[in-house]
Amino acid sequence: MEPTIRLTPGYTKWDIRQKVWDYIENNNLADFPRPVHHRIPNFKGSRQACQNIKTLEVFNQTQEVKVDPDKPLEGVRLEALQAHKTLLVPTPRLRSGLFNKITPPAGATKELLRVCSTSQGVKDYSVPLGLDAKVHVDLVVVGSVAVSEQGWRIGKGEGFADMEYAMMVAMGAVTEHTVVVTVVHDCQVVDFSEELLDDHDLTVDFILTPTRVIKTECMRPKPQGIIWSKISEEMMVKIPILRKLLDKERRAGKDVNLKTSEDSTAESRNEYSCSRVSEKTTEVSSSRKQGLTDRQDTVQEVATVYVGDIPQSTRVSELKGILRERGAAPLRLTWQGAQHRAFLDYQDRCQAEKALNSLAGLSIAGHSVRIEMARTQRLKGNERRGYEDKESGTLINQSKLSDQIGSS
Repeated sequence: MEPTIRLTPGYTKWDIRQKVWDYIENNNLADFPRPVHHRIPNFKGSRQACQNIKTLEVFNQTQEVKVDPDKPLEGVRLEALQAHKTLLVPTPRLRSGLFNKITPPAGATKELLRVCSTSQGVKDYSVPLGLDAKVHVDLVVVGSVAVSEQGWRIGKGEGFADMEYAMMVAMGAVTEHTVVVTVVHDCQVVDFSEELLDDHDLTVDFILTPTRVIKTECMRPKPQGIIWSKISEEMMVKIPILRKLLDKERRAGKDVNLKTSEDSTAESRNEYSCSRVSEKTTEVSSSRKQGLTDRQDTVQEVATVYVGDIPQSTRVSELKGILRERGAAPLRLTWQGAQHRAFLDYQDRCQAEKALNSLAGLSIAGHSVRIEMARTQRLKGNERRGYEDKESGTLINQSKLSDQIGSS
């Protein structure tokens, strides 16, 4: 079957996401919640697609099923509950753990099971499971924005499905035999290159659509565990369970070195050869050894890129994903969405100019975005740095909103 959505040369993951979201909305294929942009899209016919799960031998044979909490997967969660299977759903954004187990009341009616399969039901009828829980999952069902018939998968850009699977590997909940299924509209089956995938990206074995059941025969290995070199300290804070898994793997003698700030800047397929330390950065004085902070004894000249004319519907997570994919991940991102702009801090002019080249011609949701060097005002000590708004000439206080690029 020929793909509905065609891609032009040089496409990125974000280009594919945008085309899928636009196509679903423009052709009135979307279901609540809308718009589908920046979501795993709920689509008309999702229940029919979900019912195809019953045709899979693995579904009929397994007892424990892990299903993502996305709206279009409600039908799979309902089928699992009606089949009296153990239903596991990821804890929202992994803030308090990894799994929640859905526990319907004894004698629950079909209507109550339907409630349990919704996002509200997940909140009202679930209990958290700890890392010591004996969980063995033979079937994992994930949402997707796009997927290829070869099994390559693209999510909405935040990486939670990939992270959840890697964490399940780390806790021994899945094996190389665990089957991964995704549920999408037919238009979300897109022909794109495997080259877009990274080693942490999750692939799928079956694709369920309203009209087809596709066995991908995917031979690409799934994530073999958590790639700690891609995990930042900020992520460790936001996802506390990572700390427990890190301690567990460290005791097992595994390499658990975390990503450094320099790694964040270099995280790209199109890495340029460029010194990461500015020649203008002063040497740390001996006073540092006497307990003074870096802020008192060093002054670092950062270079800042201005991003303007950002579409109103754009989320900071989308911009972060674009920056990572284009090799333009900054040290710090200052988001001012209400003013349709953002500021990207880089360690030096070389890094900033590299980012400018990477972001040249950038458009988001079909709208051209302004990318240029910002005129920065660098002040010493405890004074604050600001940026001059190129349109109004107003000095904008940088400290109002600062967001690390690695958090999505």
